[in-house]
Amino acid sequence: MTRCQGCHQCLKKSYQHSRQIIPAIYHSVKQEAEKAHQGKRHFSVSGVLAELGVSTSGYYGWSHRKLSKQATHRKEVKKQIQTIYEDSKQIYGAPKITKLLQQKGECISERTVGLYMRQMGIRACWVKHYTVTTQSSCFDAILVNILQEQFNPPRPDTIWCSDITYIWTTEGFVYLASIMDLFSRKIIAWNLSRKLDASGIIRMLQTAKQTRNPGRLVVIHTDRGCQYLSQSYIKETAQMCRSYSKKGYPWDNACIESFHALIKREWLNRFKIENYQQAYMLVFEYINTFYNTVRIHSHCNYMSPNDYEKLYANYKKKAALIAG
Repeated sequence: MTRCQGCHQCLKKSYQHSRQIIPAIYHSVKQEAEKAHQGKRHFSVSGVLAELGVSTSGYYGWSHRKLSKQATHRKEVKKQIQTIYEDSKQIYGAPKITKLLQQKGECISERTVGLYMRQMGIRACWVKHYTVTTQSSCFDAILVNILQEQFNPPRPDTIWCSDITYIWTTEGFVYLASIMDLFSRKIIAWNLSRKLDASGIIRMLQTAKQTRNPGRLVVIHTDRGCQYLSQSYIKETAQMCRSYSKKGYPWDNACIESFHALIKREWLNRFKIENYQQAYMLVFEYINTFYNTVRIHSHCNYMSPNDYEKLYANYKKKAALIAG
């Protein structure tokens, strides 16, 4: 006597359904039993199982069953993923987490990490794309674009780029100005100001010069904001090569624009910022204790900007010793 195809399919579906539902019931019962034990309350496991129509022997067999090697390894990998995710301030997605796991010797694909993250209910912050909002002007022939989308200089302090962004607080806007070294994508100086004028830009430039001591040939690229066209800015950058983007063409300044998008999407937009002091502390924490020192960057071969510059410095020392 043969079973009809329809009955076979029904049994198969029933089996698959039970494999999904029963372990979930077991987990629920176990959690409730543990809560009751911690709260010193009476909890009848057998009574609950009987009410749910699940065997007591099956439950106790499941609760004492050891995890397989594969399941144990999967659990350990998920713990590592959670740790990396939290250490990155919940910023890293599957690509960066995969790279860090592989650096630790874990043989795992980006697709698997993405699957585990979906199972764990975690994901990276999303970054909004830049939208063009300005038009060209008559200054095109006067303000020269030296950069020409050359984003990979061969050494530090060759090309800097700078920009200003708005940060909303309940007391009104504050303005973050930053300078990035394109070699390592490091923020070498920044200034948070209550006013949108050139004074904050000048203080930031002076800090960058003191900390980096650049040569005369450093190119500093900006947009055409009035702060970067002021006489005080021109005087402060007299020993540098000034470069300007065209209006409505943000790609030459894309790296610093991308950074300002990152700091907002990854960090600042999580908080209701009350005032200048809170905004300053948040910016300081992100740039000085995370972005420059910890956050890995695909441009830097998945190293932080600081580590990338240290690697270059060590390479130069070794090259000098060999040459000498």
